[in-house]
Amino acid sequence: MRQKFGETRSSIKDKHALMSADSFEQTTLPNWKETAIVVVISPHVGAAFSQYFATLTPASVGGAPYVEGIERFFFVLDGAVSLSVAEQEHTLEAEGYAYLPAGTSHQITTRSDSARIVVLERRYGGLPHQGEVPPMVVGSTLEITSGPLKGDESLQLKKLMPEDERYDFEVNTMDFEPGASLSYVETHFMEHGLLMLNGGGVYRLDDSWYSVQEGDIIWMGPFCAQWFGAIGKSNARYLIYKNWNRDPLDPTSML
Repeated sequence: MRQKFGETRSSIKDKHALMSADSFEQTTLPNWKETAIVVVISPHVGAAFSQYFATLTPASVGGAPYVEGIERFFFVLDGAVSLSVAEQEHTLEAEGYAYLPAGTSHQITTRSDSARIVVLERRYGGLPHQGEVPPMVVGSTLEITSGPLKGDESLQLKKLMPEDERYDFEVNTMDFEPGASLSYVETHFMEHGLLMLNGGGVYRLDDSWYSVQEGDIIWMGPFCAQWFGAIGKSNARYLIYKNWNRDPLDPTSML
């Protein structure tokens, strides 16, 4: 819901940003026809990737990124979409996701009256000894068995991307029982793009403390101190991206 009198929960800092739906602005992208786009993270805020929402209607067609060398991951939030790649068609419903390697020609359309997805894009950073791009991935969180994070059964983790050095990022879901929290304040060279899927709680980002809820987006830059605690009567769950599997001295680790 839009706030009144110039109010918003969104906050943009040097090493982090909280974006709430009350400040979202709709735009268009050339590779998305008849599609409502809301860009929530981009290099303009300091990130090395972009993240946006795409709302599709039956007239929508999403094409591959027109910028060369860009890999794409998307996650279905509502409705169902069709992903067409090399004469193969995949149907993805809510909780479904796909990874498209850089240079993969594909189309995304809706299989329902409307569909909403969240998209992550970044420039692929390959390894010097590997000339091949990693394979495409299509899956669903409903098919993944969760496991406790660092032995804490109240915090369940699902890894959506294969554990293979050809992939240069991770996307995970983290599910917190009410009252559960990260066991310590993290600081690291990886950056994050986070979407609150369910519930809410309190997020510490550097020296700022934010109340967060379903639909909120967070960007965490390198070495931003970060911590989350779930508050409420239901679980809090989020989808989180991080650059991964690259030496910090490798320039591609900062792509």
